[in-house]
Amino acid sequence: MSGARMRLGFLTHGAGMNAWTWRQPQLRPDASVSFDFYRDLATRAEKAKLDFFFITDSPYSGADASPYGMNKLEPVSLMSAMAAVTSHIGLVATMSTSYMEPFNIARQIASLDLISDGRAGWNAVTTGDPGAGLNFGLDESYSHAERYERANEAVEVIKGLWDSWEDDAFVYDRERRIFADTTKLHPLNHDGKFFKVRGPLGVQRSRQGQPVVFQAGASGAGRAFAARHADAIFGGLRPIADAQAYYREVKEVSRQYKRTAEPLLMVAISAFVGTSDAEAEQMYRDFAELISEEEALGYLSWTFGGYDFSQYDPRAPFPDLDESAGKEVFQSAAARFKSYAKKNNLSLLETAMRVATPRPHFMGGPERIADQLTHWIETRACDGFILGLGTPVTGIPNFCEMVVPILQKRGLFRTEYEGSTLREHLGLPVPRNRYAGINGDG
Repeated sequence: MSGARMRLGFLTHGAGMNAWTWRQPQLRPDASVSFDFYRDLATRAEKAKLDFFFITDSPYSGADASPYGMNKLEPVSLMSAMAAVTSHIGLVATMSTSYMEPFNIARQIASLDLISDGRAGWNAVTTGDPGAGLNFGLDESYSHAERYERANEAVEVIKGLWDSWEDDAFVYDRERRIFADTTKLHPLNHDGKFFKVRGPLGVQRSRQGQPVVFQAGASGAGRAFAARHADAIFGGLRPIADAQAYYREVKEVSRQYKRTAEPLLMVAISAFVGTSDAEAEQMYRDFAELISEEEALGYLSWTFGGYDFSQYDPRAPFPDLDESAGKEVFQSAAARFKSYAKKNNLSLLETAMRVATPRPHFMGGPERIADQLTHWIETRACDGFILGLGTPVTGIPNFCEMVVPILQKRGLFRTEYEGSTLREHLGLPVPRNRYAGINGDG
């Protein structure tokens, strides 16, 4: 055994990302707005000593959205509530740099970090959903390049605001009637292309210094953004050889920015865990039957930014699409689906069904799942896993109760939390306040 440590988190947003997940008979249909549903999953995951609970989000909603997108709780509000019913598990909320102002993001995530006593994380996303800009006074969404240019500046602003107060600024000296040493308060005075933010932020740093920043972009711009800013990168599943190459690339590129710690690479997976391989196979078949052909084609259209596939025969070979299809939205995913369809000679409908209900790579009895995860960690294909995309409601409880004990027995995963902050769970250093010592006293 190599002694490598595995990081584990789970992702959910009630009914799930897909339009059919809510139809599972064991899932309450209003899960996306059910506090009890989230509390149950979070406490189960904390009992298994998982690192964090991760919530996705988009500011777009409408009749064409997935059920979770039609009716969902705002992530920071939900995670603040979760902070009151958990004590150790990290709480990662998604907020978009495309439409949310940096000052508001900084304030809300910093507040969550204090409420949870240093367990907050922020999933820094750019929003590619068509129509999202209409909710913010824009006639059309930002281009892919603009989204990442804006995101880079936004994260710089947010991290700067999180350092507004030096760690020892609040003295609370009643005798001298000094609440805070204001010489240790620092306005940001940022004036950039997209944002003009004076600061300071009226929220102190938590015990972990700054919230943990997650990022999920997989395009060229997304990878550069993540290597520069992210503490943990949320990556998609790919062949293990490609994953190993991506792992090396992420670590190498991050070193160019002379960071104090390399970002962790977390792979998003669906894990169909049964008591046996046969039971897991049946779980998948039952899940795949929840969707119709029309819904699968609609989901494929969504992944290509609303591209109209109705002009093609669904049973004909996957069409030769213009390069612009999906380019401004989920760029890397669209390119991957096109390549996959061509490589495997799939029809349009076959492609849609496989995209909508992908056969999980991690599927089987608990020993099989544990073996697969172990192999990925020991061959340096990733640092850990985020469980949940497309996973049925039994997935996370089954994983926690069946797979985690095997990983613990192998010495790959903790049996107790080593600390109480998210950075401690993930083995990340506390970032030094950029202003510390400028007055000659720290």
